[in-house]
Amino acid sequence: MKFGVSLQKLKQTISPAVMRDYFALISGSLGRLVVSLIYFIALANSLSLADFGLFATASAAGVVLSRLVALGFNSPLYRIATVKPHLLGTYTAGYLLSILASIPLFALATIGAYLIFFKDNVSFWPFAIIVIAEALVWRSAEIIIIVNNGLGRFGRGSFLTIAGTAARSAAAFLFAFTSAKDISHWAWWYLGANVFSLLLALQFYPKVRLRLRPKLYMRRIADSLSVTAAEFLFYLQNEFDKLLVLSFGGPTIAGIYAIIMRLVDLTAVPIRSFNMMLVQKLMRKPDLLASAKIKLGMEGGIFIVSTIALGGLAAVLYIFPNALGSNVAPVAGLVPLVLLVPSLRNLIEYQNELLYARGQSGLRAINLSVTALIKALLIWLLLRSSHDGNDWIAWLNACFVVLYLVSACFTYWHLKKPANRV
Repeated sequence: MKFGVSLQKLKQTISPAVMRDYFALISGSLGRLVVSLIYFIALANSLSLADFGLFATASAAGVVLSRLVALGFNSPLYRIATVKPHLLGTYTAGYLLSILASIPLFALATIGAYLIFFKDNVSFWPFAIIVIAEALVWRSAEIIIIVNNGLGRFGRGSFLTIAGTAARSAAAFLFAFTSAKDISHWAWWYLGANVFSLLLALQFYPKVRLRLRPKLYMRRIADSLSVTAAEFLFYLQNEFDKLLVLSFGGPTIAGIYAIIMRLVDLTAVPIRSFNMMLVQKLMRKPDLLASAKIKLGMEGGIFIVSTIALGGLAAVLYIFPNALGSNVAPVAGLVPLVLLVPSLRNLIEYQNELLYARGQSGLRAINLSVTALIKALLIWLLLRSSHDGNDWIAWLNACFVVLYLVSACFTYWHLKKPANRV
């Protein structure tokens, strides 16, 4: 009987309507995957390995710092777009106000990140331009995509996702034909591509009437701030390893590591589309994953898809080592050493999305802070104990096993608690 009930719930979870929306959403993700690969190949073979490592690390810093922008008010905006779209104009006004309020904190954090991690390797302005392009310009375009997805306009979201990546790919392709191929010049090309993406995205924002209603925002402050903390810690957990590698290994080692993790990150594209659909379902039906069989099925599917994706890529690079360009070829042989990293990393992200969807943003923040600290400690130990160049890379699998176990125990223990309606 229990198995029949679980199967029925699983069928409801993956109903034809859900699958139709998922394929509309993933079409953008798969398009972005292809275009991202073109962008990666063009840029990795234009910049030197050291400059690519510096850019990837500065971009990662921008992604982390972008989570301070708007102080998490993107969460109420997304929730409203999903469940109460008639209030979208009111919450759009609140979001714009929260951006202005967050600028001083964002500026201080940007300067602090530069002084701690980058001042010995790159001048301030190229770093600042990359961070601004990532955290203010592209993040704003990304919010427009998120709002469209919340409204169920997945086709528009997919188009804008592909267009944004295509703009960066076009910039990288044109940059390859310039004479000054260094990070200082590429930073301006990157900013221009992201500005174009934002201007295009603005054409697809729903026509709304902006109205400030501070009383409505007050009850969302706790959720917004917890989301800020959770997202900041989540991306810090994902990207802090790049900062550590730059600090301890230098730009060239950071470049090698950035190439490997970029390939790993490509496997997360279809998983994140699935996560977004599941989050929307859980917002409406918090007990959708009450069955242990459904939980195991979801995790098993993510594990298998992620592992096959990287395994397939490793096989292609083994047969055709120059498939991604001559600059990437020396790193291609290291890809099989991180075979388990994509699946474990994607599962940690999935578990945190479960907590967010059920309104448990505070618990999500705690989970992310714990895993971020553990990851930083493990990466630091691996780098310190490494004696032979890249011998520590294979140990990243063990590192992510530890992180997965910590996250899984925390997440599923707290999923037993009632969901919070936000």
